[in-house]
Amino acid sequence: MPASATAPTRPWLPHIAKARSYAKHRNGVIAFQVKTAQGAWGWHATRVYPSASVLKAMLLVAYLRKSSVRHRPLSSSEKRVLGPMIRRSSNSAANTVLGWVGTGGLRALARKAHMHHFTPVTPIWGNSRINAEDQARYFYDIDHLMPPRHRHYGLHLLAHVVKSQRWGIGRVHLPKGWRLYFKGGWGSGTGRVDHQVALLVNGKTRVSVAVLTAADGTHAYGKETLRGIFARLLRGLHP
Repeated sequence: MPASATAPTRPWLPHIAKARSYAKHRNGVIAFQVKTAQGAWGWHATRVYPSASVLKAMLLVAYLRKSSVRHRPLSSSEKRVLGPMIRRSSNSAANTVLGWVGTGGLRALARKAHMHHFTPVTPIWGNSRINAEDQARYFYDIDHLMPPRHRHYGLHLLAHVVKSQRWGIGRVHLPKGWRLYFKGGWGSGTGRVDHQVALLVNGKTRVSVAVLTAADGTHAYGKETLRGIFARLLRGLHP
């Protein structure tokens, strides 16, 4: 039997050096973290940033976990808020959900997800403090943090972000078999911040990636930075 038929497949590892080299030549303040079953790798991953709309992925799960929600069907009125908050990043919907969960609900979720540097900020929730290390850890387990009753619904929202917001990792070609769940955040298109946090799943294999940027100059430039870093980190993913 050929040796290749019996040799185990080597686990995929992120291309940190290539992503770091690219990031060093980009404008802005950049950090990233990758987490797999083999470990975690990052660059400036504990640097703290304003969350922008990345917080909405936490608002979603904090609401689904509420004791009054987790075991019952969601109403159509609830879905009319949660859906737009994730799929088209509605700020008014996020305001509503923050009223439902409060900063206490966000803090409880952060503790459950073993975040170490998260701080909710109100009334301007987009100034909540996050870092790449915490966000990669959170997204790696985001489906398990959702109650079983609402897991399919929550993942469906994160998998169906509207086309106009599928930039960055949404522009990276993934091998067949990988499913992508993600949320982005941006400073109202100013380039102040441009973030994306994602979970990629292929069977039992999962990879989470958080890329956070600030002072990009323009939103277009920030989006290209995100695409470039994700493409380099994820190069060579097994089909």
